[in-house]
Amino acid sequence: MKHKNSHLLVGYWSRLRKDRDVPDQTDIDPRAVKRMLSHIFILDAINPARPTYRLAGTSLCERFGMELKGVGFLTHWDGQSGTALASLLRQSMKTCQPVCMSSIGASTDCGMVEMETIILPISFNGGEASRFLGMTQILSDATPLGGRPVAFQRLIASQLVRENDPLPSLNIPPPPPPAQQILRNHSRAPHLRLVVSQDRPTASRFQTDETLKRLFDMIGGTVRPA
Repeated sequence: MKHKNSHLLVGYWSRLRKDRDVPDQTDIDPRAVKRMLSHIFILDAINPARPTYRLAGTSLCERFGMELKGVGFLTHWDGQSGTALASLLRQSMKTCQPVCMSSIGASTDCGMVEMETIILPISFNGGEASRFLGMTQILSDATPLGGRPVAFQRLIASQLVRENDPLPSLNIPPPPPPAQQILRNHSRAPHLRLVVSQDRPTASRFQTDETLKRLFDMIGGTVRPA
């Protein structure tokens, strides 16, 4: 994990679960992750091969240019990455371990950035793990996107996360090389080619962080399906 917030979220998840295999969604206090809330999401993953966004913060929705609630998590990933991710999600749920994923995100005109996504298995109302708490952040300079949303992601690395991994010593992680250089230097990173038949629709409004907080607060009661 490169971003300090990824370490912080894993630490919070670890404290919540105590002596259980995974923490429960009803244990999550939005106030404890307030400064990260706009980047946080929750996935429904009863079928790990078809995970769906149940909740998503405003920064994440804006980054992908659409309201993510009810959208498939694999929608923005290429086919090969989607197959690998489905396997990773199954492994994470089976072993009750978080997974950190590094990817290259690209706009429709091939502006590229380095991204990091952390997913952590959780249960709901005391059942078995069937959901994921997650967070996605950009690691590199977002200037190449030119304010345009990420339309495409390709997985370049992943790892199961050990809870005792040390926190980075700096408050802000050092910036990585430009995304184009990462692609040239990374031995596992294939070239990107985007074929787009039409502009990706953008949502006229996004779910607010306040709404996300209220939905968290409602978890103990009736929750409307995504």
